[in-house]
Amino acid sequence: MTDNFKLKLIEGCKKLGLELDELKAEKLYRYYELVVEKNKFMNLTAITEEDEFISKHFVDSLSLVNAPGMEEILVSPKKGIKLIDVGTGAGFPGMVLKIVFPSLKITLFDSLKKRLNFLDEVIAELELKDIETLHGRAEDYGNNKLYREKYDICVSRAVANMSALSEYCLPFVKPDGLFVAYKSGGSHSEIREAAKAVKILGGNIEDIKDFMLPDSDIERSLVSVRKIKKTPAQYPRKAGTPAKEPIK
Repeated sequence: MTDNFKLKLIEGCKKLGLELDELKAEKLYRYYELVVEKNKFMNLTAITEEDEFISKHFVDSLSLVNAPGMEEILVSPKKGIKLIDVGTGAGFPGMVLKIVFPSLKITLFDSLKKRLNFLDEVIAELELKDIETLHGRAEDYGNNKLYREKYDICVSRAVANMSALSEYCLPFVKPDGLFVAYKSGGSHSEIREAAKAVKILGGNIEDIKDFMLPDSDIERSLVSVRKIKKTPAQYPRKAGTPAKEPIK
């Protein structure tokens, strides 16, 4: 691990109120190396420079700790909290959360098998436990009784309209669980427009945490949605429908 990487990573985490030990820092660095190496053959990320990668992938992923009610869940010693990362891509935020909060039981969900094959390599290399990859469409697995309403937390950094994203994600969340969407700054009108869809799907927008990503000029919003009742059986709709015809 380079001195610059270690310094920038520890500084970034401190700005989130997180203390990072040497072992976790080493694992994050190895993960970074694996992403950069695989990126030569597969399109995982446009960001490969150390400082930018730390800020826009690692620190951004870990900013979940500042979502209302989340610090207690993530930092507490309670075991067995189940979290699903929908549209995980190269593993952000789910893989990062697993490395830093190892007691979480994590499912990395994505529609592209090649990405998940890479993440399986990372899991093996870092010897991570209680983490799995799952390949498919959220609209299909959200209706699967093995996964529907089985998770305490659902997170997503996927680029999708908040209404569609809620239809992908809320069916996975247990009643009284949380769905947290990572959104770009300036998304408040989109979030407001999704309020009806969130309610129909059994959720309630509890809070929107706006912040500047440390060491950047990037505005971010974390949207915390509490699951207050079961999602109606007709949701999620068939594959492709949530994106084409968002609930209004």
